[in-house]
Amino acid sequence: METKIVNDIAIVKSNEIIIKDVSSAIDFIMSIQYETNCNKIALNKEAVSEDFFILSTGLAGEILQKFINYQTKFAIYGDYSKYTSKPLKDFIYESNKGKDIFFIGNIEDAIKMLSK
Repeated sequence: METKIVNDIAIVKSNEIIIKDVSSAIDFIMSIQYETNCNKIALNKEAVSEDFFILSTGLAGEILQKFINYQTKFAIYGDYSKYTSKPLKDFIYESNKGKDIFFIGNIEDAIKMLSK
């Protein structure tokens, strides 16, 4: 896992899955906040379990609620073109209209959204 700070945002890239369930998400939030003193985090999509993107598992809602509870803005950056689920596309669209959780194509746009 590699982490760098840009504009008070922790940009995290990992080749391994970091967020697989609620407890791993809390560990991730707390570790990044402790190590970087940032409450804005961007993480590459490959570091998030595929189960997260299957909305019927309920995992996305539970995990994203933890980011809200811990007052942490969060962006997952990467390619979402392979997903065809309308509920997931709607979920991503609605999240991106908010102020705290974003699903973005690249790091630059993630930084823009988290900087607002």
